[in-house]
Amino acid sequence: MTSADGQAARLRQRGYALLPGLLPSGLLDEVAQALDDRLGSSAGSRNLLAQPQCIAIAELLQTKLAALALLDASSVAVQCTLFDKTPARNWLVALHQDTSIPASGDGMPAVVKEGEPYLQPPDEVLQSLLAVRVHLDDCGDDAGPLRVVPGSHRAGRLGEAAAQALRAEHGEAVCTAARGDALLMRPLLLHASSRARSPQRRRVLHFLFGPARLPHGLVWNRTMAGMQPAHQEN
Repeated sequence: MTSADGQAARLRQRGYALLPGLLPSGLLDEVAQALDDRLGSSAGSRNLLAQPQCIAIAELLQTKLAALALLDASSVAVQCTLFDKTPARNWLVALHQDTSIPASGDGMPAVVKEGEPYLQPPDEVLQSLLAVRVHLDDCGDDAGPLRVVPGSHRAGRLGEAAAQALRAEHGEAVCTAARGDALLMRPLLLHASSRARSPQRRRVLHFLFGPARLPHGLVWNRTMAGMQPAHQEN
């Protein structure tokens, strides 16, 4: 692993950084088994933060990343999503930014996903967040890895034409990873993924970390602390 300062600089400049071997194999085995038992043949879920194994990973990530100065020590996990790409469920994702968060706020329009509100906050809120993608399986070139446009997180919220132009100008980086690696990324980083070219499984746990309290009257649906809906904590 490169130095913590180097990883922090990479995250700041490029909008992403890969931390090899961040999580132990035993914990990965536990969460993979628990999610297989819970979700069965589902392609994934957005609402996994209450699962004990996901809580354990979130707590470990928070501790490790804060020690590396890659995450503010006061940040909390606010979401855990499973992406489960298999030969039978082999999707692609077009170029985009992650602009919705699991939160609610008076007067702000929201859409409901898996029974919870999601809204699009101001850019300043998105810029305060960090996504951490934990790989439960190896993800090589043929497994449909994430492709990102380095530095695009600094361009603000982009329309489709501007996003395509920025990708054409700066190109893409392919984020292959091994089991146990963690890919850190800013939500406004342009990213996409292709269908896998070989019949293998690619499971990723996508954690979102942010400040415990949001500005503009926004409230997280839930946070890692206590695993209770955030509006019940206030």
